[in-house]
Parts: sequence; C-alpha cells; structure tokens
Amino acid sequence: MIKWAKGALGLAVVAAMVAGWNLASVTLPVARALDQDPANSTVHVVAYHRALVLPGTLVVDVWGAQRTATPLDVLRVLLQAAAALNEHSYDTVVLAYRGAPRFILPGFYFRQLGHDYGQGQNIATLIRTLPQNVRTLDGGAAFETWTGGMLGVLDRQMDDVKTLSRRWWMDPHSS
Repeated sequence: MIKWAKGALGLAVVAAMVAGWNLASVTLPVARALDQDPANSTVHVVAYHRALVLPGTLVVDVWGAQRTATPLDVLRVLLQAAAALNEHSYDTVVLAYRGAPRFILPGFYFRQLGHDYGQGQNIATLIRTLPQNVRTLDGGAAFETWTGGMLGVLDRQMDDVKTLSRRWWMDPHSS
C-alpha cells in the first residue's frame, strides 16, 4: 500500500475513534436524557467536546429551536444536560448556537446545576440565578449579581434570563 494511503487510512481510523468517543461519552447520554422529556421537542441541542478532542471543555450547542420554543424550554434542556453529565467534570462549558460560541459557564457550576436539578431543586431558582454565573467568551461576567429588595432582584434576574436567551439562541446574530 502506498504511504499516503496508509496515512489517510490511519487518520480516518483516528477520526472515527474520536467521533465514537464523543458519541459514547457526551452526545448520546445527553440525547437520551433529553428524549425522555416530551417538552423538549421544540428544541434541538447537541453536546460534544470542544474540537471533538478537548475533554475539559464541553459544548452545549443549540442547533435549532421552533418558533414556539421559550427561554424556559432551552434552559430546562441545559439543566437536563447538566444532570445527564453530572458524573463528569469539565473545566469549561461553552454555550453555543449552531457551532458558534456565545457564552461560557465554569465547569464546577455546570456540575452543580446538574446535581441540583437532579436532586429536584426548584427549577425557577436554578434558572433565575443562572445568568449571574455566565461568563463572556473572554471570561468576564456576562451579567451582574443583583442585591437589594426581593422583588427588585427577581425582576432584574428575570430580565437577565431573557437577555441570556436572546443573546445565546434567540437572535442568531448576537454575540
């Protein structure tokens, strides 16, 4: 066999192994978990390792959402993905839209989200406090941590949830 053909065959085998590893360790477990909830039918999310080979970085990628999908639908899917991967540790979790990174979550926070959701913690609390843990792609805080009176804080947190959703997946031209 010609050397270049052997090299190409070897590269194809390695690529197949990497794809299989991603499927087995991340993509399929998340897909199975999301398929368990019929409410997720309006959202198409895929999880994978960044560049398919970086095990410390998980990507939660919204590939599509029907017009009827709400911020709650996508954020519930994020929580369910976190619960499905609760046994895994990541340094960083990238929130992407159709392959384009939009935000970052610290890996420890993603794991905590999965644990808390899996233990039945109030989904409203998990969702309204999510934005204060979201980071921009350069690592800075994407949203503020609000303090003050309960009603004012709740109002601002819910505004941040809407803004997060808009910038992550609702407006395809956001960044």
